[in-house]
Amino acid sequence: MIRGPDAGTESSDAAFDGGPDEALSWCERYSRKHGENFTVVSWFLPRELRAPMFAVYAFCRFTDNIGDDAGADPAERLARLDAWQADLECAFDETPPQHPINVALQHVARSKPLHVDPFRRLIEANRLDQRQSRYDTFQDVLAYCDLSANPVGEMVLALWDVDTSTDEGRYRIDLSNATCTALQLSNHWQDVRRDWLDAGRLYLPLEDLRDFDLSEDDIGQGIEDRRCPAAFREMMRFQVDRAEAYFRKGERLLDEVPDELAIDLRLFTDGGRAVLRAIEQQDYDTLTRRPRVSKQTRAWLALRAFVQLKLL
Repeated sequence: MIRGPDAGTESSDAAFDGGPDEALSWCERYSRKHGENFTVVSWFLPRELRAPMFAVYAFCRFTDNIGDDAGADPAERLARLDAWQADLECAFDETPPQHPINVALQHVARSKPLHVDPFRRLIEANRLDQRQSRYDTFQDVLAYCDLSANPVGEMVLALWDVDTSTDEGRYRIDLSNATCTALQLSNHWQDVRRDWLDAGRLYLPLEDLRDFDLSEDDIGQGIEDRRCPAAFREMMRFQVDRAEAYFRKGERLLDEVPDELAIDLRLFTDGGRAVLRAIEQQDYDTLTRRPRVSKQTRAWLALRAFVQLKLL
């Protein structure tokens, strides 16, 4: 059974009986319901790519919702993820899938160079979240990003017909991975408090805590007492600089893709950097409260992207 929170079909045993158009429409409704930031980005896509992008986004959101379902224990989430992957495999081996998201992806994959591997890796990231809540080294965190974030960039480039089998394609994937990793790191640094309280997870490398004379107890006590040690602020400054370095590398992709895609990528990059600036503005304290990007900043970034699009 494919189950997950927040929508009707995903909590049903019945196979979806609609065709590709109905499945794509389902994905759009689901994406608009669950993805405020994504629907802003979708305004800037060429019309012919909006439905495929909704399908990809719906898959990513649905997968994460299964992995984060607070109403299920880890064993139940793992079972749901296994069932979800089994249905995904149908989409790529020409067997009729059960879920409208995978029906939509099967349709998209017939005209775009989508591969199953990035979708599998995203599911695996959610499996990992059920089994592991600590990462000893930064390389371990990067390996997690390669499952949880980098596949999304690969999916998007495929929708733009990027052939990853060529040297040029692999170079673009490398730059895309840098941007996606930077976005994931920014999210991790922003959500230290929420990840700890909601799921008992800590994505900060334990080796970095040790290097800055911090412990997990310091993190937990700081969150509980709403007190941020100076050593934590210094460590977070280091992590913010790390994420920014990945954003700088990934920016080179903007010159390697069509202008319309570059605008979307710029919007994502600027949004991630806005998170880093929000962390800086509260003196690198992500223990006592979650840094937030203001509505005014988000509106300004969207407006700037809109003007850029009109100037093409």
